[in-house]
Amino acid sequence: MLPDTTSEDGGTTARPAPDRRTDGRAALGADLRAALPDAAAAVAVTAAVFAFLYARMASGESATVAVMPFMDDPGTYWMYLLSQAFGWSGLLWAWGTVMLGLLLSGPRPARLPVSRRLLERWHRTTSLTTTALMCAHALMFAAELVRYDDRSAWTTRLWAGFADTFVPGWYDSGTGRIAIPLGQGALYLAIPLGLLFYVRHRIGASTWRRLHRFVIVVYVLSVWHTLLYGTNVWYGEWPRTMLWLLQLPVAALLLVRLLRPARRAERLGPPRADAALPGWAARA
Repeated sequence: MLPDTTSEDGGTTARPAPDRRTDGRAALGADLRAALPDAAAAVAVTAAVFAFLYARMASGESATVAVMPFMDDPGTYWMYLLSQAFGWSGLLWAWGTVMLGLLLSGPRPARLPVSRRLLERWHRTTSLTTTALMCAHALMFAAELVRYDDRSAWTTRLWAGFADTFVPGWYDSGTGRIAIPLGQGALYLAIPLGLLFYVRHRIGASTWRRLHRFVIVVYVLSVWHTLLYGTNVWYGEWPRTMLWLLQLPVAALLLVRLLRPARRAERLGPPRADAALPGWAARA
C-alpha cells in the first residue's frame, strides 16, 4: 500500500495506514482464540447435561419418554439427547451473552469487578460460543432424524433430515410446526448478527449498532422455541420455573437499557432542537 502521509521536513515516510480490509479477519481470529476456554466450558456443561438426560431416560424418569414412549432407550437415541444437551447449554450461553450486552449498553455501574474492555471481549466470545452451540444443536437433531428413518435410501434420509431441520415450514409434526421455525429464525439471525461486528468498518458503526439491537430477538425466539418444544419444560416444574426466573434479570436490564442507555443519543424522548440533522436530511 502507499504511505498514508509523508513528512515534509525530515524526508521520512510515515507508517502505512493499516489495511482495514484485514481488520475484521484479525479481530475474528483473535476472538476465536480467546473463545477457546469459553468453548471448553460450554462443552463440559453440555457433557454434564447429556449425562443427566441420559441417566433420566435410562431410569424411565425422562419427560421425553413421557411424551414419546418409544424413546426409552438412551443407547439408541443418544443423538437426540445430545441435541437437547447442546440446546440447553446454548440457551444458557445465550442468556449470558445477552446479559453482558445489556450491561455494557446500559448505564455504567460505578464499579465493575473487571475492566469494561474485558467485559466486551467476554460478550464477543460468548456470542461466538452461543452460535456454535446452536449449530451443534441443529446438526445433532438432523443426525437423529437421518438415523431414525432407516427404511429409506440414504439420499432420501439425508434430504429429509436436512429439510426438517433447516428449511422453514418443512417440519410438519405437532408443536414442531411452530417451534422448529422459531428455532430456525433464531439460528439464521444469530449467525449474521454475531459476525457483523467484524465488518463494522465496512458497514459503519452506526449501521452495526442498529442491526445489533436485533440480537435480543434471537434470544426471545430461542426461549420461545424451548418453551414450545422442550419436553423437559413441559413436564418438569423446576426446569420451567428456572427458565422463567432467568428472564427476570434480562427484562430488568432491558428496561434499564431502554430508559438509560449508555449513549445519550439513544435515550428515549423528543429530539433536541439543536440536534444535528443527518446528512441526507440536510441535503434535502
